[in-house]
Amino acid sequence: MAGNRPIPKQLWKAAALSGMASYLDAGLIVSISVNLAIYRDSYDMGVWMAGAISAIVTGCIAVGSLIGGRLADLFGRRRVYNWDIFCFALGAIVITLAPDDITLLAGVLIAGLAAGADLPTSLAVVSDAAPSWARGRLVAFTQVMWMLGIAVAIFLGFVLSTTGMTGARLITGQLAVAALVTWAMRSRLKLSGEYEDDDAPRTEGERAPSGVALRNVWTRAALLPMAATFVFYVTWGLGANTFGQFGTYLLVTVSDASQSLATGINLAFIPIGVLLTLAFVRLADTPWRDRLFYLAASVQILAFVIASLTAGALVGMLVFFVLYQISHPFAGETNYKVWSQLTLPPDTRGTTQGLTYALSRAVYAVAAFFTPALLDYSPSVLLWTITACMTAAACAGVFIIRVLVPRSPAVPRDRADLRVAGTEQPQQT
Repeated sequence: MAGNRPIPKQLWKAAALSGMASYLDAGLIVSISVNLAIYRDSYDMGVWMAGAISAIVTGCIAVGSLIGGRLADLFGRRRVYNWDIFCFALGAIVITLAPDDITLLAGVLIAGLAAGADLPTSLAVVSDAAPSWARGRLVAFTQVMWMLGIAVAIFLGFVLSTTGMTGARLITGQLAVAALVTWAMRSRLKLSGEYEDDDAPRTEGERAPSGVALRNVWTRAALLPMAATFVFYVTWGLGANTFGQFGTYLLVTVSDASQSLATGINLAFIPIGVLLTLAFVRLADTPWRDRLFYLAASVQILAFVIASLTAGALVGMLVFFVLYQISHPFAGETNYKVWSQLTLPPDTRGTTQGLTYALSRAVYAVAAFFTPALLDYSPSVLLWTITACMTAAACAGVFIIRVLVPRSPAVPRDRADLRVAGTEQPQQT
């Protein structure tokens, strides 16, 4: 069975190095959230500056995704893949050593743009490097790295909560170190294929191969899967992003939990998500990947219905967290990543997925701006709105499974492929 075929270690290495984009993306967002109160006190920041830094993180990731995905398709995915992680490291170093809020803001701008640029690029690289029978598992593994990025940032924030600015610098400093190590390892990663000479100078006519012309994005083959994956990701992500940014805030202000209890609840349930995401990786190249989506999406909707019916009461929220953590690994961002690689045309994959990332993150940023006010007005209205979004995401997922996935080519190979050297496998018969 193809889904059970062993994957060469070199391909897992490529997946891990690509997954660092997700690790750093999640780590940046969570570390800024964890450190924001410390920054506010240490830099004597005004309320508008504190709000600007929070919003700019998400906004820059959106802009970076849009630009980075297109640049990768134009100038070579390996080149962008290597250098956006280096730019992230520079931004994280600036954040870590920032003596004032203006310098901090500059570091957030650099790191946010670089993190956004790396997301679609790294997914395209690992997808292009993978044989078709291993693509689902390798792409899904990047989501494990995303979960680890959240877990490490929250854990360090909990352990270093009494150390003030020193702890804040350690939390962001580990991101800088991780990015530099990843950059060094990516630079030595051996890739072969038709884009092997990406770093060689090109003439004006060669700079943008016909397969990556911008007009190719506006074809039915690209627009339909791009629209479907966008609808799924933006509706599902509105709920996930809201609870990622404001879950602790909701537990404290609505559920009357203490700060320590609220933080502990979030930390306690993360291992469930990590373990079940690993389970998804094992199933990502089998029919069970999409079969389990139906059940998981139903449980996920039920979780938000319970939270909405109880209006955010603590008991209801505890039930919600259990149901949500056991369902989202099988009906969430991991599915979006795999479906995108299966259904989007390979030659414009960086551009098209960059667009879906960028537009979705922009929507999340706008929604985050209004979330505290909506929570203050009516927690029930917010929770029922998210429930409706999760229902829409489930419908989009069903459409992708029933209509788009069956149309995806069995062995999608073309000019955009970047194979890891020494791992070529014979095609299935």
